[in-house]
Amino acid sequence: MLSRHMRFWLAILCLWAAIAPAAPGATGAATLNGLPRYSLFGREYVNVAAWAKAAGFEWEWTRPREELQIASKYSRVILTMDSRKATINGATVWLSAPIARKDDEAFIGPVDLRTAIFPVLYPPKLRQGTKIRTVCLDPGHGGKDPGNEEGVLQEKKYTLLLANELQAVLKKAGLKVVSTRTSDTFVDLAQRPETARAKGAQLLVSLHFNSAQGGGAKGLETYCMTPAHTSSSNARGEGAETGPRAGNRSDAFNLLLAFHVHKAMAGSTLRMEDRGIKRARFAVLNTATLPAILIEGGFMDNAEDRQKILDAAARKKLARAIADGILAYKKQGER
Repeated sequence: MLSRHMRFWLAILCLWAAIAPAAPGATGAATLNGLPRYSLFGREYVNVAAWAKAAGFEWEWTRPREELQIASKYSRVILTMDSRKATINGATVWLSAPIARKDDEAFIGPVDLRTAIFPVLYPPKLRQGTKIRTVCLDPGHGGKDPGNEEGVLQEKKYTLLLANELQAVLKKAGLKVVSTRTSDTFVDLAQRPETARAKGAQLLVSLHFNSAQGGGAKGLETYCMTPAHTSSSNARGEGAETGPRAGNRSDAFNLLLAFHVHKAMAGSTLRMEDRGIKRARFAVLNTATLPAILIEGGFMDNAEDRQKILDAAARKKLARAIADGILAYKKQGER
């Protein structure tokens, strides 16, 4: 007979199995089976043309030796040689490693196929019967932590305003919304993903506004968790030896959520520069045990972006775009 202690942990494991995201489908992974691996510039790669053939895609050089396109009836991926920047079904996504070229052949890292391209081309599904009912919003900073400052303007004020506007849109769409803070209070970074979990949320969306400390940068960025053993887009000295973290449990779902939200924002009538989907081990993403993203909704130290951040009508457009992305993710995952 099982002890009370063992019965408790068995119940926890069963609950986790019921609410955890399903593993990505094997369709994408199967296309990698049997493909030769190549060591180039100290990294592992596969031949792009060989993978495209195995996956049933057409491919062509759109700019000889500089840019190629992989396409099917439903999808299109554009890769640039010696660059981490890719376009996947219209969204800018930053890869973990640059696309490599040797003579007339292009090579891509298997980790980028698995964690950046497959989640969009072969979207993972939620476990049967699982529904996205609750979204946790995380207005960045608060209380003693003002976030980025531009004169008397403080990031913490505008993340909370954006969260309030986004909450109204999501509630109108029938979703329950919880928040890590609802006023100008300080919340420890580690507590934010824990709050999302404790309140039964299926998604965590952290809201921020950026600063380049000089005003030269502008536009929208969306971050999701860095895959294990790869460098983040904003590495800051962080090496590729970093192993898996709790946030990596949802790698495919993190990317898919980021894809839908970022594509909706970049395609909105705000007409803000698209800086792409990037990877980071931010604290709020690092320990999240549910799909999570962090949005940078513009640069406070850029005059053009700042005007939109301060404008209530523009913030409502941004909130509407974020909500559209969340709802698109929900619809696709629940099919």
